[in-house]
Amino acid sequence: MTFADIGLSDELLRALDESGYKDPTPVQAAAIPPVLMNRDLIAIAQTGTGKTASFVLPMIDILAQGRARAMMPRSLILEPTRELAAQVAENFEKYGKYHKLSMALLIGGVQMGDQVKALEKGVDVLIATPGRLKDLFERGKILLSGCSILVIDEADRMLDMGFIPDIEEICAKLPPTRQTLLFSATMPGPIKKLADRFLSNPKQVEVARPATTNASIEQALVETSARAKRDVLRDLLRADDVRTAIIFANRKTTVRELATSLQRNNFAASQIHGDMEQSERLRELERFKAGEINILVASDVAARGLDIKGVSHVFNFDVPWHPDDYVHRIGRTGRAGATGKAFTLATPDDAEAVANIEKLTGSPIPRVAGSAAPAVSEPEAEPAEREPRRERRREREAPRRGREPRRDDRRDAPRETARETPREERRPARHDERPRSGSYGSEPADDGWNGPVPAFLAFGFGTGGLAGPVSDESGDEA
Repeated sequence: MTFADIGLSDELLRALDESGYKDPTPVQAAAIPPVLMNRDLIAIAQTGTGKTASFVLPMIDILAQGRARAMMPRSLILEPTRELAAQVAENFEKYGKYHKLSMALLIGGVQMGDQVKALEKGVDVLIATPGRLKDLFERGKILLSGCSILVIDEADRMLDMGFIPDIEEICAKLPPTRQTLLFSATMPGPIKKLADRFLSNPKQVEVARPATTNASIEQALVETSARAKRDVLRDLLRADDVRTAIIFANRKTTVRELATSLQRNNFAASQIHGDMEQSERLRELERFKAGEINILVASDVAARGLDIKGVSHVFNFDVPWHPDDYVHRIGRTGRAGATGKAFTLATPDDAEAVANIEKLTGSPIPRVAGSAAPAVSEPEAEPAEREPRRERRREREAPRRGREPRRDDRRDAPRETARETPREERRPARHDERPRSGSYGSEPADDGWNGPVPAFLAFGFGTGGLAGPVSDESGDEA
């Protein structure tokens, strides 16, 4: 079967031919005909099987007839992330270049003014993330009453990110006679309930069993320790067949630290995570696509739906917290019929998460023997080597110290020199020292006076004159 057999327009076939596509993927062949027939659709397929084109292509032909009105988009596509929304926009531009369709992208992280101007002119296709769409709707900048097609893409990711209440609110504002298309790689219970509520007699397309992994991806689980993970990863990246790679980590701080570490070790690496500005994230993605860098360290913000050609390897530096994320992460390689490799670095603490992944996918992940990652045992040997290093350092420093005794010798050495000098001799003489009580005769000091001693009190009784110089106990003059 070819795209011409599905019933697409000549303009669309021309754009597909120029893009190098002639035959549809299984999900495209199954999904496009019912969409062209204006039926609701639920499509469940693995990542990398062409789900995006399954709704972009028929929408272009459906929307070719008609005219857009100000602030009233004719169709709405909801995406979970800004990157995925931008990618869908690229697909519309590429495949719809021979159609006069207007499009707007509503995502966070960019100026709202340009988006509002595009809406005021009228758009045929509105691609949005739920948060920005709700914001503009509450400001009265958009009306959804004229929307005839709704697409909910990556529905399970929407569930993970907590967007389901927002989607329910958005669906309530759309016309009840719309056409609704739902695409997802997995089909958890809440998504099934959402489909039952907002879809009318949908056609269900299931190319693969939910949550199965792509058979063209070679998977491996590398058992290591938390301390040795970076060394193991560097060894895997140095393999000859690693052309381009995406490395996933669970935390944004880990993404930053790992990218910096790889750059220090002369890898052409960069990073992408949720704390970066939208312009920075898009710039790093473009650098990766253009080949300026061949390693991209990412959080799960890049795990869903991103279609980057030629990714040969995926590395899970951390085992994902949610089993579904494993399917989406490794789906960044082995796309569109190509082959790929996926390595997951696991520590003993990850045993439960690994078991959940294997339970979801229904198959065990092959373990890699320890000899495949020899660097794992190297960090464990460091503590045993520390003592010889300290001894060698002491031997090198000994000649420089000269006659200075070692610390152990100084600890046991007798302190005769200090003991030979009486305390009073070591004490410096003070000419302004005040006479001690009883130094000027046998009379006791007046307990009622605690200030300086007046000079006239220096006259002693029976001395016949001014007292001489006061002497301390050592016999020296004060």
